[in-house]
Amino acid sequence: MGDTGLPDVEAAMDAAWPAPDRGLSGGWVLRAAAGVTQRANSIWPRSEPAGTPEERLAALRDARAWYRGRRLPVIFQVFDTPGSSALNAVLDEEGFTRQSETLIMVRGADMVPEAGGDSPAARAGVEITEVPSAEWLELWWSVDGRGGPAELETASAILTGCPALYALVRDDGGRPVAVGRLAVVTGGTVVSWGGLYCMATRPDARRRGHATRIQQALFQAGAARGLAGYWLLVMASNTAARELYSRAGFREVSRYYYRQERPKRHLTGC
Repeated sequence: MGDTGLPDVEAAMDAAWPAPDRGLSGGWVLRAAAGVTQRANSIWPRSEPAGTPEERLAALRDARAWYRGRRLPVIFQVFDTPGSSALNAVLDEEGFTRQSETLIMVRGADMVPEAGGDSPAARAGVEITEVPSAEWLELWWSVDGRGGPAELETASAILTGCPALYALVRDDGGRPVAVGRLAVVTGGTVVSWGGLYCMATRPDARRRGHATRIQQALFQAGAARGLAGYWLLVMASNTAARELYSRAGFREVSRYYYRQERPKRHLTGC
């Protein structure tokens, strides 16, 4: 990660947001979670299937069958690297869309944030737990969620599928106003890095420094666990968030986007 190379970041991201339903097709990891979040319902092309374009199309047919059996669209999470060119050529030919361009940003544990950002006062009053409370889940889902109780249950299973820390800040009246999650990924090719996820602030409480307090509290908790660094994901179109994370010492190392199969039109009779 960071200077250790993009494949580590990809593996860390997959471990930090684990889909409960998984399969393999050649070098592709097929992921499904009842349609809850694109990330958990997309194909991670961990390595390109070997062979000719025809063999790649055969792998795509297998993937289509896998997702069709789950009544889900075929979506690829494609990283913006030279190694993705062959896959993109196939998906272009098949008419897959491009959407949700996302930046991958990292910072080392030794990065110094902007002045005052890491002070004890900035971290005061932030509650840190190892499981998401009902209040944590309710606030996060109210900001970022799509769906009802069944979808929230699936999302909760995704969150708790990886060791993580959950931060929560309250207002003066004791109501939750902001939350964040630090996925703790260790072992394999990824050694002791943390992924910042689920940063959410109640709409009426924004621009009051809550997100910065959440970040710094999670960084402090990560430091206590000996984490070597952190990564996060932010939409390319979210200028305000990108500026916030840049001030916290994060830098862009790569990007990805989703490529989704267009629904096919079926002839109808009358």
